[in-house]
Amino acid sequence: MVQKNALGRGLGALIDDADREKFEQIDAVNEIDIDKIETNPFQPRSNFDEEGLNELASSIKELGIIQPITVRQVTHDTYQLITGERRLRASLAAGLKKVPAYIRTADDQAMLELALVENIQREDLDAIEVAISYQRLIEECKLTQEAMSDRVGKKRSTISNYLRLLKLPAEIQIGIRERKISMGHARTLVNIEDPRVQIEAYYRIQDEDLSVRKVEEIVRKINKILPAGSSKKEEKEKLLEEFKELEEKLSAFFASNVQFRMNKQGKGKIVIPFESGDELERIMSVLDKFRD
Repeated sequence: MVQKNALGRGLGALIDDADREKFEQIDAVNEIDIDKIETNPFQPRSNFDEEGLNELASSIKELGIIQPITVRQVTHDTYQLITGERRLRASLAAGLKKVPAYIRTADDQAMLELALVENIQREDLDAIEVAISYQRLIEECKLTQEAMSDRVGKKRSTISNYLRLLKLPAEIQIGIRERKISMGHARTLVNIEDPRVQIEAYYRIQDEDLSVRKVEEIVRKINKILPAGSSKKEEKEKLLEEFKELEEKLSAFFASNVQFRMNKQGKGKIVIPFESGDELERIMSVLDKFRD
């Protein structure tokens, strides 16, 4: 079927598996007035390359739209875009009054899922846009990674690699969107635990025009010097050692088994135990000396 080939295996599978009451396909291509089509409010894509749109507009002027867009009917003469916003924008720029379209009926949840899956299958999206689309499928469409793998025709490991990019500092994510570094570079930076070191490596990639292989070597060296979690572990051990030393000094000072108690947020208390009224008076007399 022509439409399924154009949309891709993953999106075709999504449509085939959908509830027939939610999706009713009209196989014929319909010519629809552009001014009757609203954009998709669930469109996950935010950036459209201006130069690319102009090139597509020129092609549409000369050859027309080769692949129809897909819409859902809202009222008897108004429609909402499901897929093909780039083609719709280019058609407007080319001055077209009508565009070829497939018409479907779909609920809001299906609209979002269709738009996200169609976006993921595009080759011109940046890695962060793809990662955000995967994340939205998880959070908003309640899909597991296994279910997504079936929907989009991608390996689960590929999906995991994209999702890991969202753990990178915002500065690096912006750099990925602006294509200052590649997906390969970004995947390597994820293996560095310290965000400050990640950012340093990110700028070094640009300054020295480093290959992915070279960055992998650098990251291996970094992780040898600073194994994952080592800096935090060392800081914790140093802090515990300092507490123990202070605990011993106070215990000797008050002649009592002084204890420190602290939670993960850094809040805590110092406990000075006593076993009799006489011992309490002795501790109070020690504290009273600080007032003099």
